[in-house]
Amino acid sequence: MLNYLLVNTAYAQGVSVPNATKKFIGKISTEILNPLIILMFTLATVYFIYGVAQYIWNPDSDEAREKGRQSMMYGIIGMFIMVAVFSIIRFVISSIGADDSVMNYV
Repeated sequence: MLNYLLVNTAYAQGVSVPNATKKFIGKISTEILNPLIILMFTLATVYFIYGVAQYIWNPDSDEAREKGRQSMMYGIIGMFIMVAVFSIIRFVISSIGADDSVMNYV
């Protein structure tokens, strides 16, 4: 009766990923995805700074301050998304068992 209350664990055999595939995914990550993520993160940061400047330089205009507030919010959301994308890519690459020396993370 106690066996039915305990969780049964299934031990599945892991899928072996060939070394050539690991290196290919590592090259895609380091040569294409990481530079794109850095570029998008930089653009989001610049957009955030633009919103801060617009918010500070227009103390009398409510419309400009609201636009600056929105720019800051969209910049923060963009930065969060880029960090999340980088984390997901890093998780996927490490889950296939690739060596850290193959992947050059930012």
